[in-house]
Amino acid sequence: MTIAFGPVPSRRLGRSLGINNIPPKSCSYSCLYCQVGATRGKTIQPRAFYAPEENYQAVSEQLEKARSSGETIDYLTFVPDGEPTLDINLGRAIDLLRPLKVPIAVISNASLLWHKDVRAAIGKADWVSAKVDSVIEGIWKQVNRPHEALRLDDIMDGIRQFTRQFHGKLVAETMLIHGINDNEDSVTSVAEFLHEIGVPRAYLSIPTRPTAETGIRGPSELAVNRAYQILANSLPHVEYLIGYEGDAFAFTGDVRHDLLSITAVHPMRESAVRAFLKRAETQWSAVEELVAEGKLKEVDYLGNRYFVRRFAA
Repeated sequence: MTIAFGPVPSRRLGRSLGINNIPPKSCSYSCLYCQVGATRGKTIQPRAFYAPEENYQAVSEQLEKARSSGETIDYLTFVPDGEPTLDINLGRAIDLLRPLKVPIAVISNASLLWHKDVRAAIGKADWVSAKVDSVIEGIWKQVNRPHEALRLDDIMDGIRQFTRQFHGKLVAETMLIHGINDNEDSVTSVAEFLHEIGVPRAYLSIPTRPTAETGIRGPSELAVNRAYQILANSLPHVEYLIGYEGDAFAFTGDVRHDLLSITAVHPMRESAVRAFLKRAETQWSAVEELVAEGKLKEVDYLGNRYFVRRFAA
């Protein structure tokens, strides 16, 4: 399994070199909209996956390849095939990456922040995104489909404690799903919670890539704007994450490796794949070969064709 990939274009972080510190798919949630697919065996117990030294070696090598190709890197981002805080060595992995002198980000579903050891580990990052799709229990369960042992009150308290303790840049992110958490009551309750705990910046997002379940789509423009206005009335900074992030995926010298590592966690639109192949001076047949070998899968979503990594069952 590829640990480091990219850099990829990030609507939040600029040029992000991804760190896949969790193999597919260890997660505490099985979100309706997850681009990696459904979680077959949910877990909330942190454990060891890759050794921190292995993470460091993979990231430092990918960073060197990217820089040798003229790529700029704005962040090293833990954004794996599952929940990054399930890695019991996350804190140590962040420590080892510090000499690379690139800011470190972690994108988390925030479900384990009630655990003080998890807060201490993720607190070593420079930038953290905490997911808050709903603070109404029935909607939270419908959207995020959490591990049965998780309690929403504990998660909210964990986010609250982390907000007080964290000295880096903290943002919250809410994924809006049509007909589920896009109503006024759900969005207002999220806004009130984020205002109460003092989160300085919130992002509103909608599904833009293939989702775990069919039929999942973003709300209407009216509902998205309403959600924005509700949050903006309570928080100092609110931004949309509703546009396509672009086609500027990095080529670091190995077409097959790059395509498979990126699509493992980041479905690529066909236009992005074609732009990538053009920079790599490689023919479309390289993609056809990966599809024929069962390593890539074609998926249609909202009128666009995407390519995603196919994993063994």
